[in-house]
Amino acid sequence: MSESVYLDYAATAPMRREVLEEMFPFFQDGFGNPSSVHGVGARASAALETARGQIADVLGCLPEELVFTSGGTESDNLALAGVVENRERGGHTIISAIEHEAVLNTASSMVTRGHSVSVAPVDSFGSVHATSLAELVRSDTVLVSCMLANNEIGTIEPVAEISAAVRAVNPNVLVHTDAVQAAGALGLDVRELSVDMLSLSAHKIGGPRGVGAVYIRRGIELAPIIHGGGQEGGRRSGTENVAGAVGLATALVLAQGERAEENARLSRLRDRLIAGVLDCSPNIRLTGHPTNRLPGHASFVLADRSAESVLVDLDVLGIQCSSGSACHAGQTDPSHVLLAIGLDGILAKNGLRMTLGHRTNDEDIDRALAAVARTLGAAREPVPA
Repeated sequence: MSESVYLDYAATAPMRREVLEEMFPFFQDGFGNPSSVHGVGARASAALETARGQIADVLGCLPEELVFTSGGTESDNLALAGVVENRERGGHTIISAIEHEAVLNTASSMVTRGHSVSVAPVDSFGSVHATSLAELVRSDTVLVSCMLANNEIGTIEPVAEISAAVRAVNPNVLVHTDAVQAAGALGLDVRELSVDMLSLSAHKIGGPRGVGAVYIRRGIELAPIIHGGGQEGGRRSGTENVAGAVGLATALVLAQGERAEENARLSRLRDRLIAGVLDCSPNIRLTGHPTNRLPGHASFVLADRSAESVLVDLDVLGIQCSSGSACHAGQTDPSHVLLAIGLDGILAKNGLRMTLGHRTNDEDIDRALAAVARTLGAAREPVPA
């Protein structure tokens, strides 16, 4: 049997060999604790700060404005809860309706501690409108969080426009963006995005799992959510994952350096995939924005088949993809993202996500389309508009 076609890069990307090679020495001679004062510790500390500087160069920020974390979820938690916990009881935060659970559930926990949260709606493409979100801003609004690109439907959000609209109403509002899904595909310069905080994760861009970072603009007072030895400037305690930080930096630098060429290649493959899948059956429709979407992201909703059954059938045929957020794997609840764009509860359970990455090629798309046609070719009734 030939090798499977992997089309689930939005969940996690295979680690790039260049990343592993850069990380490997820090599992061997460079194993030291970066807080130790001896030679081995000093080498680890130097590698950690080199990685921090490389990421800062990509983000256009100061190295000391970066905090290493265990991944995107912790980065989101630190950005939101850290700001709110540093304040007295009260205050107001705005999030979009299609944020990742790391933001949604953190916001929910803030409500239980006396903070208020408003949810900004999206349109049928999953786009957040800056003017609509800005109408929710109040005098006590502390924070706005809007992701840079959605993980389930691929829609790219106008974060810089949102930042400007929000600050026109209340210049004291802090703006956070979850850039976990956008990294490698979109520009991450925090000055151009006009954000105060930005979350990253390594494993979406060919880096290791279990490591991320969050940019926190200098001057923002932040309460730590993990307490201990005071590492990362007291903002995130725990012995730093030096190899992981090196892997994150290497993956990010590689992805950003290849971005223009890779975006063009993936957009072409994505458009082939979308057109071919939609041609298989009238019971399939595209979700997310038709053009303003991530270059390697194709997402659909099925009207006459269970997404889980389709995933099983495709897997048998050697095509590995997903029904939406990897955090919902095995769950049967409707997708909050698909509900937010106006789909009913039944359709919102039947999302199909096929995402591409650095190993995807034309042969993979050919095989995927053949498998989809075989799996869905017997569809009967058209998808409702």
